[in-house]
Amino acid sequence: MGPKTQRVYETIRSWIESGRYGPGDKLPSERTLSAELEIGRTALRQALARLVNEHFIKAHDRSSYRVLVGDRAPTPTERDPWKIHGSRSVYENRWVHLDLVDVEPPGVQRFEHHVVRLFRVAVTAVIDDQDRVLMLWRYRFVPQQWGWELPGGIVDAGEDAATTAARETEEETGWRPGPVEHVVSYQPMIGMVDSPHEIFVARGAEKVGEPTDAEEAGDVAWVPLDHIPRLMSEGKLMGSGTLVALLHILADRARGAR
Repeated sequence: MGPKTQRVYETIRSWIESGRYGPGDKLPSERTLSAELEIGRTALRQALARLVNEHFIKAHDRSSYRVLVGDRAPTPTERDPWKIHGSRSVYENRWVHLDLVDVEPPGVQRFEHHVVRLFRVAVTAVIDDQDRVLMLWRYRFVPQQWGWELPGGIVDAGEDAATTAARETEEETGWRPGPVEHVVSYQPMIGMVDSPHEIFVARGAEKVGEPTDAEEAGDVAWVPLDHIPRLMSEGKLMGSGTLVALLHILADRARGAR
């Protein structure tokens, strides 16, 4: 999610949390929001999709949304955050930075905390009209195992995460996805690692050639969604981005079946 999309997400969320739009209220149309917030419709929909995923709003009709704040769990009162007195770099290269951060938790003596800083990544789950997901069978030397992964990669400086999601899918699989929709942002290891993840979903893809990223490419296959729970229980799905994206899809699928 780019800076402009993040700003719009925070603006609409603040409207809801401040009571400007209450439970059951209908938000302005996408056309109105796009003009008022000075953002394109595609980026606006990414912000709206995140609000839907976080249960602030619900899609009502085509391009129409209603507030669902009453259905959300209450947020506990925030307490004093840790104080950060400074930070020093221990090691860095083009892939990873290791810092020692001088922190002071409330009521605890200050100390230096190791923090690993990685670049933001985008991961994409592409679903076709046969309820199959586009995946890669890869070997990862760190856990020393083979497994299934979704395509994804590092968001380049100045690049929108949605652009990365589509580009990495095409480079790693040879399939060009349809429009990508942002569904969630998260951090996989919040205690010590700063590694922002952006998860996208696309419906449909066009075969445009062979994978062009030789280092990242693996065996490409369309895996039926019905096989995902078994692959998960067998430990054959690797990486938190893959798991988060597929769990989102399965949960969304289950809600649609009700």
